[in-house]
Amino acid sequence: MNKITAFLKKEPMLLVSVAAAAVAMFITPPSAELLSDIDWHTLATLFMMLTVLEGFKSENIFRPMLRLAGGIRSMAALSLFLVFSVFFSSMFVTNDVSLIIFVPLTIILFRAGNKEKYILPVITMENIAAVRGSLLTPFGSPQNLFIYGQSGVSAARFVKFMFPIWIISAALLVVFVLALYAGNIKQSTGVNDMSFAGEWKKERMLHRIAYLCVFAVVLWTIVSRTPYWAWVALGVAAAVLLIDRRILVKTDYVLLLTFLCFFVFSSSIAANASISAFLSRAVAGHEYLWSILLSQVISNVPASIVLYPFSKNTGALLYGLDSAGLCSLIGSLASVINYRIYVREYPENGGRFIKVFTLISLAFFALVVLPGYYISNFACSL
Repeated sequence: MNKITAFLKKEPMLLVSVAAAAVAMFITPPSAELLSDIDWHTLATLFMMLTVLEGFKSENIFRPMLRLAGGIRSMAALSLFLVFSVFFSSMFVTNDVSLIIFVPLTIILFRAGNKEKYILPVITMENIAAVRGSLLTPFGSPQNLFIYGQSGVSAARFVKFMFPIWIISAALLVVFVLALYAGNIKQSTGVNDMSFAGEWKKERMLHRIAYLCVFAVVLWTIVSRTPYWAWVALGVAAAVLLIDRRILVKTDYVLLLTFLCFFVFSSSIAANASISAFLSRAVAGHEYLWSILLSQVISNVPASIVLYPFSKNTGALLYGLDSAGLCSLIGSLASVINYRIYVREYPENGGRFIKVFTLISLAFFALVVLPGYYISNFACSL
């Protein structure tokens, strides 16, 4: 019993998601149709990335990137490098994936230089970078991909519409990172040797090549939007089982269960006739506000699916969804991923993560919320 209690204390997001799923059972009784509305594609993609990246950690595949980052001598420069690595990579491999790659690297690097006090603010800025960098492209985030596919606009028009708020966010991120080190802008990273990067064992070379090949397949699945993603997920599981079956045990199934419960809740809301009737009256003309507020309850990916059928201003809906992740941990499922990565390393600091994350993210949100509203409603249209 004590073990169960300790586990639940370490997993507050799981508790919230399970409670939401339980409430959903009363909103809409479980059915085959409800199960089909769950975003199994996102869950399969997340499973593949979490599993493959566990293999990366096991085989130390990130060694070259760690050595590159370890050669940067100032904390400000290193933090800018990491934050903007997330910012730009998220445009192509989605915000979830960019955080899965770079947040563990940040923790390793800052531990190596005895700079752990900066981990929380920097990975919070990486979270902001993932949310705001990914908004530029149609495939940068699941909600972008969904709305892009539904709206029928061209990729060029989509990027042009998102560019103003994207470039504003990039400039603000520079300001936020430099402000963190304002008292000592030349502060050293404290990394004096590269032992933290580990070594590559020659006898494990084939394992590293195999994981890189599997990773390439996963990226192709994301970018190509192949309808055969379920078969690819089964293939990835089979490949990892052959390479090293222990990796499948290490996959973060708690995170997958958390996502599943949130999707059950959002599907129930969308399927409820009374709620749908209310949204059809309330959402049109207020898409920006509704997308931000509803995302704080069910996160922005499910909110996009719920709100899109009732929206007239798709651009305002999109801007709101891409800003929602700055308000709270639940606002974006990418933030939940960030939280999970951190608490696996520092299980006692879950509350501190939420406090630091909320303060920094809300400060950023306060600066972009009005420009986002103006641009999406008055300056241009999608």
